[in-house]
Amino acid sequence: MSGRHNNKLPNNLPQLQNLIKRDPQSYVDEFQQQFRHYQSNLQIFKLQPDKPNKELADLVMFLAQVGHCYLQQLSTFPQELTSLLMSHHTMIEPDLRMTFCKALILLRNKNLIDPTCLLELFFELLRCHDKLLRKTLYTHIVADIKNINSKHKNNKVNTTLQNFMYTMLRDSNPIAAKISLDVMVELYKRDVWNDAKTVNVITTACFSKVTKIVVAGLKFFLGKDEDEKNDSDSDSEDGGPSVRDLKVRYSTGKKTCKNKKKLEKAMKVLRKHKKKKKPEVFNFSAIHLIHDPQDFSEKLLKQLESSKERFEVKIMMMEFISRLVGIHELFLFNFYPFVQRFLQPHQRDVTKILLCAAQASHQLVPPEIIEPVIMTIANNFVTDRNSGEVMTVGMNAIREVAARCPLAINEDLLQDLAQYKMHKDKNVMMSARGLIQLFRSLNPQMLHKRDRGRPTEASTEAKIKDYGEMEAKDHIPGAEVLEVEEGSKEGEEDGDGWESASMSGGDDDGEWVDVHHSSDEETGEVAEKLQNIPVEEREAKAAAVSGSRLLTQDDFKKIRLVQLAKEVSAAPGKGQKRKNVELNEEDDNRGEVLTLRNIEKLHKKPKDDKETRLATAMAGRSDRKDFVKKHHKLNPHASTSNREKRKTKNFMMMRHSQNVRTKGKRSFREKQIALQTQLLKKKKQYK
Repeated sequence: MSGRHNNKLPNNLPQLQNLIKRDPQSYVDEFQQQFRHYQSNLQIFKLQPDKPNKELADLVMFLAQVGHCYLQQLSTFPQELTSLLMSHHTMIEPDLRMTFCKALILLRNKNLIDPTCLLELFFELLRCHDKLLRKTLYTHIVADIKNINSKHKNNKVNTTLQNFMYTMLRDSNPIAAKISLDVMVELYKRDVWNDAKTVNVITTACFSKVTKIVVAGLKFFLGKDEDEKNDSDSDSEDGGPSVRDLKVRYSTGKKTCKNKKKLEKAMKVLRKHKKKKKPEVFNFSAIHLIHDPQDFSEKLLKQLESSKERFEVKIMMMEFISRLVGIHELFLFNFYPFVQRFLQPHQRDVTKILLCAAQASHQLVPPEIIEPVIMTIANNFVTDRNSGEVMTVGMNAIREVAARCPLAINEDLLQDLAQYKMHKDKNVMMSARGLIQLFRSLNPQMLHKRDRGRPTEASTEAKIKDYGEMEAKDHIPGAEVLEVEEGSKEGEEDGDGWESASMSGGDDDGEWVDVHHSSDEETGEVAEKLQNIPVEEREAKAAAVSGSRLLTQDDFKKIRLVQLAKEVSAAPGKGQKRKNVELNEEDDNRGEVLTLRNIEKLHKKPKDDKETRLATAMAGRSDRKDFVKKHHKLNPHASTSNREKRKTKNFMMMRHSQNVRTKGKRSFREKQIALQTQLLKKKKQYK
């Protein structure tokens, strides 16, 4: 029985592979036989590398499976496969080439081959015109580099591969360069290669001559990857009721004020829960890691001015440049006249261009550079000849630019725009009021007296800094609401505050000590007390508090609450506006990057045009029958009457009939009787 079993082994490689893995030493002779068979097939293959060789493929996979069992005999096997692919990868038959790559991946998983040499080979193989091979190699490269850096960063391998990828991005083959860029982007997103070197290698893709590579690099920095959007959408929908579920739940019952308040409360809780559950994502951290953003943005602007790419690609370049300028506060004065050329209401994607103009504004840009941009927006958008949506978009853009560079708008233009607060279009009216509200907090003196509102503590202290003016403070503004730490005074007297604190608590071992904190006081009472204290004493107390204690998050929250109370509490000598103040965390945590919602914000939904209304009406009629009276027969197989047939006959067949010939010869009385008969028949039908 054993003899017959052994006779099958030379021709049954899976069975031999299974037996060798169980007991390698017992099957050394059979392995040597297969290894010699492999060497002879390899010599034949080298003579004709473009011919398919099924037997060689089976032997290569067999040796890769048992490679860990015979390390000494197969010491040169990985190098043979690597050199074979390196020299003949363009002419090898696709299935055989895929088999060789899978064998090398198997050897790498068993740690029998150096990762650097293998990954460099795989990057070379990305030039092959084999989509399935490229997809397999991309998956392995990402997984292998992630596994290499799973326990700790392997800087030696990372540096070698990053230098190699820098050359691959400049490769003449666009497919290989694009996949190399995709590998680096994927590794950055997985927090494997999230260093500055990787980001600066990706920046070179923005200057490529291949459009796909340029777009991939811009999407990486702009955070516009579709996979990220799908992941964020799926994360937000997982678990718990959605907004639609809440609306359905509270709209099915009776519409009362109580149910409406319940819905608002439930929506508020849902938003708060989602905000807590959602992890904080820094989509724009890559822009902060660019080494020389000033030089990089100047080169990118030069490429944009001479670019002949599609308009969508130009828009992406403009968005990237504007974010660079806004985040790093760069001086790129030629960018503003370039954007100014596209600020027309009929321009395609004009809201994105307005977003670029607002994003590129910051306090370090001279006001005379940005003022022409604001004037162009005001002249082209905020005019009565445009629609309400166009005026709203222009007003929102001016508000965002002025919020970042308040000196760029003059007093006359501001007062003219403020007059739109009584416009008949609600969107324009609300945008104008938003601009007024902005300057009530920045500089109320620029507004007309009737638009300044009731003076508050914050408005009396508001002042726009001159260009280049910096205000260095020796204290935390608003820290006067806290109490000075008493432990610091005792420490000065005792000479060693730590020892005195430890000695004083010797009798109360194992018990908690109740510590009185200043946050226990009511915010309103503190704000009222501070109104009666002079400004100099407030600053002195704030400096003492800032230097005597470490502030906690609760302390900062209390400071923000009192600062907000200044905006609603009346100035000395004026009446109180309102007492209660709530901290709106959504407004407080405004990001450094603008979104289209800031520009396209409409307070009232615009009316649909005729085509949209017609399409909605026709969609509602899809399941309804035509509005035609149907005559149902008692017997569906019965034929029609002669009277019904006469209605569908051709006129040429009926022109010689008595009724047709005499119809034109009827007297007035006959026509009158016929009309009366017809009306009576219709009246009977509708009864």
